[in-house]
Amino acid sequence: MDVIKTFGNYVEKWCEGHPERARWLLKTGWEAENLKFTVAPSKRMNPSDQYLAKLMMNIMLQPLKHPESSVLVSVFTPCELIQEAGLYPYNVESFSCYLTASQAERAFLQNAEDSGLSETLCSYHKTFIGAAEKGLLPKPKCIVYTNLACDANLLTFHRLAEFYHVPVFSIDVPSRQTASNVAYVAAQLRALKRFLEQTTGRLIDEDLLAERVARGRETLEEFEKFQSARADRFIPSDLVSPLYSGMTNNILLGTEEEKLYTEKLLKDIKNAPPKKGKHIYWMHTIPFWSDAVKEALLLNDSAQIVGCELSQVADLSVHSEDPYEEMAMRLVYHALNGPISRRIEAGIHHAKQAGADGAVWFNHWGCKHTLGGSRIAKKRFEEAGIPMLILDGDGCDRSHGGEGQTSTRLGAFLEMLGDFDHE
Repeated sequence: MDVIKTFGNYVEKWCEGHPERARWLLKTGWEAENLKFTVAPSKRMNPSDQYLAKLMMNIMLQPLKHPESSVLVSVFTPCELIQEAGLYPYNVESFSCYLTASQAERAFLQNAEDSGLSETLCSYHKTFIGAAEKGLLPKPKCIVYTNLACDANLLTFHRLAEFYHVPVFSIDVPSRQTASNVAYVAAQLRALKRFLEQTTGRLIDEDLLAERVARGRETLEEFEKFQSARADRFIPSDLVSPLYSGMTNNILLGTEEEKLYTEKLLKDIKNAPPKKGKHIYWMHTIPFWSDAVKEALLLNDSAQIVGCELSQVADLSVHSEDPYEEMAMRLVYHALNGPISRRIEAGIHHAKQAGADGAVWFNHWGCKHTLGGSRIAKKRFEEAGIPMLILDGDGCDRSHGGEGQTSTRLGAFLEMLGDFDHE
Protein backbone atom coordinates (compact mmCIF):
# COMPACT_ATOMS: atom_id res chain seq x y z
CA MET A 1 0.00 0.00 0.00
CA ASP A 2 1.26 3.49 -0.87
CA VAL A 3 0.96 5.20 2.53
CA ILE A 4 1.48 8.74 1.23
CA LYS A 5 -1.06 8.36 -1.56
CA THR A 6 -3.61 6.93 0.89
CA PHE A 7 -2.90 9.79 3.30
CA GLY A 8 -3.43 12.37 0.54
CA ASN A 9 -6.65 10.70 -0.57
CA TYR A 10 -8.06 10.92 2.95
CA VAL A 11 -7.11 14.59 3.28
CA GLU A 12 -8.92 15.33 0.01
CA LYS A 13 -11.92 13.12 0.89
CA TRP A 14 -12.47 14.51 4.40
CA CYS A 15 -12.22 18.06 3.09
CA GLU A 16 -15.52 17.55 1.26
CA GLY A 17 -17.63 17.40 4.41
CA HIS A 18 -15.29 17.65 7.38
CA PRO A 19 -12.49 20.17 6.69
CA GLU A 20 -11.57 20.47 10.39
CA ARG A 21 -11.05 16.70 10.47
CA ALA A 22 -8.94 16.88 7.31
CA ARG A 23 -6.83 19.64 8.88
CA TRP A 24 -6.30 17.46 11.97
CA LEU A 25 -5.16 14.60 9.75
CA LEU A 26 -2.79 16.88 7.84
CA LYS A 27 -1.25 18.24 11.06
CA THR A 28 -0.98 14.77 12.61
CA GLY A 29 0.66 13.33 9.50
CA TRP A 30 3.17 16.15 9.30
CA GLU A 31 3.95 15.83 13.01
CA ALA A 32 4.65 12.14 12.47
CA GLU A 33 7.00 12.99 9.61
CA ASN A 34 8.72 15.55 11.83
CA LEU A 35 9.23 12.89 14.49
CA LYS A 36 10.82 10.70 11.84
CA PHE A 37 13.28 13.50 11.03
CA THR A 38 14.27 13.46 14.72
CA VAL A 39 14.53 9.76 15.49
CA ALA A 40 15.42 8.34 12.07
CA PRO A 41 16.96 11.02 9.81
CA SER A 42 18.23 10.00 6.40
CA LYS A 43 21.79 8.72 6.86
CA ARG A 44 22.55 9.62 3.26
CA MET A 45 22.10 13.33 3.99
CA ASN A 46 24.59 15.59 5.75
CA PRO A 47 23.70 16.87 9.25
CA SER A 48 22.93 20.34 7.89
CA ASP A 49 20.25 19.04 5.53
CA GLN A 50 18.84 16.74 8.23
CA TYR A 51 18.49 19.83 10.42
CA LEU A 52 16.98 21.83 7.54
CA ALA A 53 14.23 19.25 6.93
CA LYS A 54 13.13 19.46 10.55
CA LEU A 55 13.41 23.26 10.60
CA MET A 56 11.19 23.58 7.54
CA MET A 57 8.59 21.14 8.89
CA ASN A 58 8.42 23.08 12.16
CA ILE A 59 7.65 26.25 10.21
CA MET A 60 4.93 24.44 8.25
CA LEU A 61 3.28 23.17 11.43
CA GLN A 62 3.12 26.50 13.25
CA PRO A 63 0.24 27.98 11.16
CA LEU A 64 -1.73 24.75 11.64
CA LYS A 65 -1.15 24.86 15.40
CA HIS A 66 -1.33 28.64 15.90
CA PRO A 67 -3.20 30.26 12.99
CA GLU A 68 -4.15 33.24 15.17
CA SER A 69 -0.42 34.08 15.44
CA SER A 70 0.43 33.52 11.76
CA VAL A 71 0.83 35.93 8.84
CA LEU A 72 0.09 34.76 5.31
CA VAL A 73 3.05 35.81 3.14
CA SER A 74 4.46 35.52 -0.37
CA VAL A 75 7.86 33.86 -0.58
CA PHE A 76 9.94 37.04 -0.96
CA THR A 77 8.18 39.08 1.72
CA PRO A 78 10.79 40.35 4.22
CA CYS A 79 9.76 38.57 7.42
CA GLU A 80 12.06 40.14 10.03
CA LEU A 81 9.31 42.54 11.11
CA ILE A 82 6.83 39.66 11.29
CA GLN A 83 9.20 37.63 13.45
CA GLU A 84 9.87 40.61 15.73
CA ALA A 85 6.12 40.99 16.19
CA GLY A 86 6.01 37.43 17.54
CA LEU A 87 4.22 36.03 14.49
CA TYR A 88 4.85 32.99 12.29
CA PRO A 89 5.27 33.15 8.49
CA TYR A 90 2.49 31.23 6.71
CA ASN A 91 3.79 30.86 3.19
CA VAL A 92 1.60 30.09 0.16
CA GLU A 93 4.27 28.43 -1.99
CA SER A 94 5.58 26.27 0.86
CA PHE A 95 2.15 24.95 1.81
CA SER A 96 1.41 24.03 -1.78
CA CYS A 97 4.74 22.17 -2.01
CA TYR A 98 3.90 20.19 1.11
CA LEU A 99 0.38 19.39 -0.10
CA THR A 100 1.91 18.07 -3.32
CA ALA A 101 4.44 16.02 -1.34
CA SER A 102 1.47 14.63 0.62
CA GLN A 103 -0.24 13.77 -2.72
CA ALA A 104 -3.23 15.90 -1.76
CA GLU A 105 -3.00 18.68 -4.33
CA ARG A 106 -5.25 17.44 -7.16
CA ALA A 107 -8.66 18.13 -5.58
CA PHE A 108 -7.56 21.62 -4.52
CA LEU A 109 -6.25 22.49 -7.97
CA GLN A 110 -9.53 21.30 -9.47
CA ASN A 111 -11.56 23.26 -6.93
CA ALA A 112 -9.66 26.45 -7.82
CA GLU A 113 -10.16 25.94 -11.54
CA ASP A 114 -13.85 25.09 -11.05
CA SER A 115 -14.25 28.39 -9.21
CA GLY A 116 -13.12 30.27 -12.32
CA LEU A 117 -9.34 30.54 -11.94
CA SER A 118 -7.41 30.07 -15.17
CA GLU A 119 -5.64 26.80 -15.88
CA THR A 120 -2.55 28.90 -16.68
CA LEU A 121 -2.37 30.50 -13.22
CA CYS A 122 0.61 29.26 -11.20
CA SER A 123 -0.23 25.89 -9.62
CA TYR A 124 1.33 26.88 -6.29
CA HIS A 125 -1.23 29.67 -5.99
CA LYS A 126 -4.13 27.57 -7.27
CA THR A 127 -3.37 24.75 -4.83
CA PHE A 128 -3.33 27.09 -1.85
CA ILE A 129 -6.49 28.94 -2.93
CA GLY A 130 -8.34 25.66 -3.48
CA ALA A 131 -7.24 24.27 -0.10
CA ALA A 132 -8.12 27.50 1.70
CA GLU A 133 -11.56 27.79 0.12
CA LYS A 134 -12.37 24.15 0.91
CA GLY A 135 -11.64 24.86 4.58
CA LEU A 136 -8.39 22.92 4.97
CA LEU A 137 -6.08 25.85 5.65
CA PRO A 138 -6.86 28.03 8.69
CA LYS A 139 -7.53 31.76 8.84
CA PRO A 140 -4.37 33.84 9.50
CA LYS A 141 -4.00 36.90 11.70
CA CYS A 142 -3.34 39.06 8.65
CA ILE A 143 -1.74 39.03 5.18
CA VAL A 144 1.51 40.69 4.04
CA TYR A 145 2.73 40.27 0.49
CA THR A 146 4.79 41.87 -2.26
CA ASN A 147 4.36 42.16 -6.03
CA LEU A 148 7.97 41.04 -6.46
CA ALA A 149 8.76 38.43 -9.15
CA CYS A 150 5.28 36.92 -9.48
CA ASP A 151 2.25 38.70 -10.91
CA ALA A 152 -0.02 35.95 -9.53
CA ASN A 153 0.51 37.51 -6.09
CA LEU A 154 -1.80 40.39 -6.93
CA LEU A 155 -4.73 38.08 -7.66
CA THR A 156 -4.02 35.47 -5.01
CA PHE A 157 -3.59 37.65 -1.93
CA HIS A 158 -6.44 39.99 -2.83
CA ARG A 159 -8.72 36.97 -3.16
CA LEU A 160 -7.48 35.40 0.09
CA ALA A 161 -7.92 38.68 1.99
CA GLU A 162 -11.56 38.78 0.87
CA PHE A 163 -12.08 35.11 1.70
CA TYR A 164 -10.53 35.22 5.19
CA HIS A 165 -11.73 38.77 6.01
CA VAL A 166 -8.39 39.77 7.56
CA PRO A 167 -6.25 42.94 7.32
CA VAL A 168 -3.85 43.01 4.38
CA PHE A 169 -0.64 44.95 3.66
CA SER A 170 0.98 44.98 0.22
CA ILE A 171 4.56 46.06 -0.53
CA ASP A 172 5.04 47.62 -3.96
CA VAL A 173 8.56 47.02 -5.34
CA PRO A 174 9.51 49.14 -8.39
CA SER A 175 11.53 47.35 -11.05
CA ARG A 176 14.44 49.83 -11.34
CA GLN A 177 17.45 49.67 -9.04
CA THR A 178 17.74 53.27 -7.76
CA ALA A 179 18.29 55.02 -4.44
CA SER A 180 14.88 56.68 -4.68
CA ASN A 181 13.19 53.30 -5.13
CA VAL A 182 15.04 51.93 -2.09
CA ALA A 183 13.78 54.91 -0.07
CA TYR A 184 10.24 54.32 -1.40
CA VAL A 185 10.24 50.66 -0.32
CA ALA A 186 11.88 51.47 3.04
CA ALA A 187 9.06 53.92 3.77
CA GLN A 188 6.55 51.13 3.10
CA LEU A 189 8.41 48.83 5.49
CA ARG A 190 8.23 51.47 8.21
CA ALA A 191 4.49 51.59 7.55
CA LEU A 192 4.43 47.79 7.80
CA LYS A 193 5.89 48.09 11.31
CA ARG A 194 2.96 50.31 12.31
CA PHE A 195 0.49 47.94 10.62
CA LEU A 196 1.81 44.94 12.56
CA GLU A 197 1.84 46.86 15.83
CA GLN A 198 -1.77 47.92 15.32
CA THR A 199 -2.80 44.40 14.28
CA THR A 200 -1.12 42.64 17.20
CA GLY A 201 -1.06 45.32 19.90
CA ARG A 202 2.64 44.54 20.34
CA LEU A 203 5.41 47.14 19.93
CA ILE A 204 8.39 46.22 17.74
CA ASP A 205 11.76 47.05 19.30
CA GLU A 206 13.93 48.93 16.78
CA ASP A 207 17.21 47.74 18.32
CA LEU A 208 16.15 44.10 18.24
CA LEU A 209 14.96 44.53 14.66
CA ALA A 210 18.36 45.93 13.67
CA GLU A 211 20.06 42.92 15.29
CA ARG A 212 17.74 40.56 13.45
CA VAL A 213 18.35 42.18 10.06
CA ALA A 214 22.12 42.14 10.66
CA ARG A 215 21.91 38.44 11.56
CA GLY A 216 20.06 37.83 8.31
CA ARG A 217 22.81 39.43 6.27
CA GLU A 218 25.46 37.37 8.09
CA THR A 219 23.39 34.27 7.28
CA LEU A 220 23.34 35.07 3.57
CA GLU A 221 27.08 35.77 3.59
CA GLU A 222 27.71 32.37 5.21
CA PHE A 223 25.51 30.68 2.62
CA GLU A 224 27.57 32.33 -0.14
CA LYS A 225 30.77 31.02 1.47
CA PHE A 226 29.29 27.52 1.47
CA GLN A 227 28.28 27.75 -2.18
CA SER A 228 31.83 28.82 -3.13
CA ALA A 229 33.41 26.07 -1.04
CA ARG A 230 31.25 23.32 -2.57
CA ALA A 231 32.62 23.90 -6.09
CA ASP A 232 35.28 21.20 -5.67
CA ARG A 233 33.47 19.08 -3.07
CA PHE A 234 30.87 16.32 -3.10
CA ILE A 235 27.68 17.04 -1.14
CA PRO A 236 24.86 14.44 -1.40
CA SER A 237 21.78 16.18 -2.76
CA ASP A 238 18.11 15.35 -2.72
CA LEU A 239 15.45 17.35 -4.58
CA VAL A 240 13.88 19.19 -1.65
CA SER A 241 16.83 20.59 0.33
CA PRO A 242 17.62 23.18 -2.39
CA LEU A 243 13.96 24.28 -2.22
CA TYR A 244 14.02 24.30 1.59
CA SER A 245 17.02 26.64 1.54
CA GLY A 246 15.20 28.82 -0.97
CA MET A 247 12.31 29.13 1.46
CA THR A 248 14.29 29.48 4.68
CA ASN A 249 16.76 31.99 3.18
CA ASN A 250 13.72 34.19 2.63
CA ILE A 251 10.94 33.59 5.16
CA LEU A 252 13.26 32.62 8.06
CA LEU A 253 15.99 35.15 7.35
CA GLY A 254 17.06 36.85 10.56
CA THR A 255 16.22 33.93 12.86
CA GLU A 256 18.82 32.20 15.02
CA GLU A 257 17.60 28.88 13.59
CA GLU A 258 18.45 29.89 10.03
CA LYS A 259 21.84 31.23 11.13
CA LEU A 260 22.55 27.87 12.78
CA TYR A 261 21.70 26.13 9.49
CA THR A 262 24.36 28.05 7.55
CA GLU A 263 26.87 27.40 10.33
CA LYS A 264 26.13 23.68 9.98
CA LEU A 265 26.63 23.96 6.21
CA LEU A 266 30.10 25.43 6.69
CA LYS A 267 30.96 22.67 9.16
CA ASP A 268 29.77 19.97 6.75
CA ILE A 269 31.76 21.34 3.83
CA LYS A 270 35.00 21.03 5.80
CA ASN A 271 34.42 17.27 6.05
CA ALA A 272 33.12 16.78 2.50
CA PRO A 273 35.07 14.53 0.10
CA PRO A 274 36.41 15.79 -3.25
CA LYS A 275 33.97 16.43 -6.08
CA LYS A 276 32.58 13.49 -8.01
CA GLY A 277 29.98 13.55 -10.74
CA LYS A 278 28.45 16.56 -12.43
CA HIS A 279 27.35 19.74 -10.69
CA ILE A 280 23.97 21.02 -11.87
CA TYR A 281 22.72 24.52 -11.03
CA TRP A 282 18.91 24.79 -11.07
CA MET A 283 17.04 27.89 -12.18
CA HIS A 284 13.53 28.30 -10.70
CA THR A 285 11.55 25.70 -8.78
CA ILE A 286 12.27 21.95 -8.73
CA PRO A 287 9.65 19.27 -9.57
CA PHE A 288 10.66 17.17 -6.56
CA TRP A 289 7.72 14.79 -7.10
CA SER A 290 8.87 13.74 -10.59
CA ASP A 291 10.09 10.14 -10.89
CA ALA A 292 12.12 11.13 -13.95
CA VAL A 293 13.97 13.86 -12.06
CA LYS A 294 14.43 11.56 -9.06
CA GLU A 295 16.02 8.91 -11.25
CA ALA A 296 18.48 11.42 -12.68
CA LEU A 297 19.36 13.56 -9.66
CA LEU A 298 18.11 12.18 -6.34
CA LEU A 299 21.12 11.34 -4.12
CA ASN A 300 23.05 10.45 -7.25
CA ASP A 301 26.85 10.26 -7.16
CA SER A 302 27.12 10.95 -10.89
CA ALA A 303 25.09 14.21 -10.89
CA GLN A 304 23.90 16.51 -8.10
CA ILE A 305 21.96 19.77 -7.84
CA VAL A 306 24.48 22.15 -6.27
CA GLY A 307 22.27 25.20 -5.99
CA CYS A 308 18.88 26.70 -6.72
CA GLU A 309 18.49 30.33 -7.71
CA LEU A 310 15.63 30.82 -5.25
CA SER A 311 18.08 30.58 -2.34
CA GLN A 312 20.42 33.21 -3.81
CA VAL A 313 18.24 36.17 -4.76
CA ALA A 314 19.89 38.89 -2.62
CA ASP A 315 22.56 41.22 -3.99
CA LEU A 316 25.10 41.38 -1.17
CA SER A 317 27.12 44.10 -2.88
CA VAL A 318 24.64 46.70 -1.59
CA HIS A 319 24.28 47.38 2.12
CA SER A 320 22.84 49.82 4.65
CA GLU A 321 23.17 50.07 8.42
CA ASP A 322 19.52 51.15 8.55
CA PRO A 323 17.44 47.96 8.90
CA TYR A 324 14.55 49.28 6.78
CA GLU A 325 16.88 50.32 3.96
CA GLU A 326 18.70 46.99 4.20
CA MET A 327 15.44 45.06 3.78
CA ALA A 328 14.37 47.45 1.00
CA MET A 329 17.65 46.88 -0.86
CA ARG A 330 17.07 43.15 -0.70
CA LEU A 331 13.77 43.70 -2.52
CA VAL A 332 14.79 46.38 -5.03
CA TYR A 333 18.08 44.66 -5.92
CA HIS A 334 16.47 41.21 -5.87
CA ALA A 335 17.78 38.98 -8.69
CA LEU A 336 14.25 38.45 -10.08
CA ASN A 337 13.35 42.15 -10.03
CA GLY A 338 13.66 44.13 -13.25
CA PRO A 339 14.75 42.93 -16.70
CA ILE A 340 15.40 39.24 -17.32
CA SER A 341 19.09 40.03 -17.87
CA ARG A 342 19.55 40.65 -14.12
CA ARG A 343 18.18 37.22 -13.28
CA ILE A 344 20.30 35.53 -15.93
CA GLU A 345 23.53 37.25 -14.87
CA ALA A 346 22.90 36.35 -11.23
CA GLY A 347 22.27 32.74 -12.27
CA ILE A 348 25.50 32.57 -14.27
CA HIS A 349 27.46 34.04 -11.37
CA HIS A 350 26.05 31.59 -8.84
CA ALA A 351 26.38 28.62 -11.19
CA LYS A 352 30.09 29.37 -11.65
CA GLN A 353 30.45 29.94 -7.93
CA ALA A 354 29.19 26.39 -7.22
CA GLY A 355 31.38 24.85 -9.94
CA ALA A 356 28.42 23.96 -12.16
CA ASP A 357 29.08 21.74 -15.17
CA GLY A 358 25.61 22.52 -16.50
CA ALA A 359 22.39 24.30 -15.63
CA VAL A 360 18.67 23.56 -15.92
CA TRP A 361 16.20 26.36 -16.62
CA PHE A 362 12.89 24.96 -15.42
CA ASN A 363 9.91 26.37 -17.32
CA HIS A 364 7.33 26.03 -14.55
CA TRP A 365 3.85 26.03 -16.11
CA GLY A 366 2.15 29.37 -15.56
CA CYS A 367 5.29 31.41 -14.77
CA LYS A 368 5.42 33.98 -17.56
CA HIS A 369 8.67 35.56 -16.37
CA THR A 370 10.47 32.23 -16.57
CA LEU A 371 8.90 31.03 -19.81
CA GLY A 372 9.57 34.32 -21.58
CA GLY A 373 13.25 34.42 -20.64
CA SER A 374 14.23 30.83 -21.34
CA ARG A 375 15.73 31.25 -24.84
CA ILE A 376 17.73 34.32 -23.85
CA ALA A 377 18.95 32.48 -20.75
CA LYS A 378 20.13 29.44 -22.74
CA LYS A 379 22.09 31.63 -25.13
CA ARG A 380 23.79 33.64 -22.38
CA PHE A 381 24.59 30.67 -20.14
CA GLU A 382 26.18 28.83 -23.03
CA GLU A 383 28.14 31.93 -24.08
CA ALA A 384 29.46 31.90 -20.50
CA GLY A 385 30.58 28.28 -20.93
CA ILE A 386 27.73 26.61 -19.03
CA PRO A 387 25.59 24.17 -21.07
CA MET A 388 21.90 24.66 -20.32
CA LEU A 389 18.81 22.47 -20.62
CA ILE A 390 15.41 24.15 -20.90
CA LEU A 391 13.02 21.75 -19.19
CA ASP A 392 9.25 22.21 -19.33
CA GLY A 393 7.04 21.01 -16.50
CA ASP A 394 5.29 21.98 -13.28
CA GLY A 395 6.70 22.22 -9.78
CA CYS A 396 3.40 21.45 -8.09
CA ASP A 397 0.85 19.91 -10.48
CA ARG A 398 1.54 16.33 -11.52
CA SER A 399 -0.91 16.54 -14.43
CA HIS A 400 1.51 18.88 -16.23
CA GLY A 401 4.45 16.54 -15.72
CA GLY A 402 5.32 14.99 -19.10
CA GLU A 403 7.43 12.32 -17.42
CA GLY A 404 8.51 10.57 -20.60
CA GLN A 405 9.85 13.74 -22.17
CA THR A 406 11.48 14.82 -18.90
CA SER A 407 13.30 11.49 -18.58
CA THR A 408 14.51 11.55 -22.19
CA ARG A 409 15.67 15.17 -22.22
CA LEU A 410 17.26 15.22 -18.79
CA GLY A 411 19.00 11.90 -19.41
CA ALA A 412 20.37 13.11 -22.75
CA PHE A 413 21.56 16.36 -21.19
CA LEU A 414 23.47 14.58 -18.41
CA GLU A 415 24.95 12.17 -20.94
CA MET A 416 26.06 15.13 -23.05
CA LEU A 417 27.78 16.68 -20.01
CA GLY A 418 29.70 13.43 -19.62
CA ASP A 419 30.85 13.60 -23.24
CA PHE A 420 31.60 17.31 -22.84
CA ASP A 421 34.40 16.38 -20.45
CA HIS A 422 36.33 14.59 -23.15
CA GLU A 423 36.01 17.13 -25.96
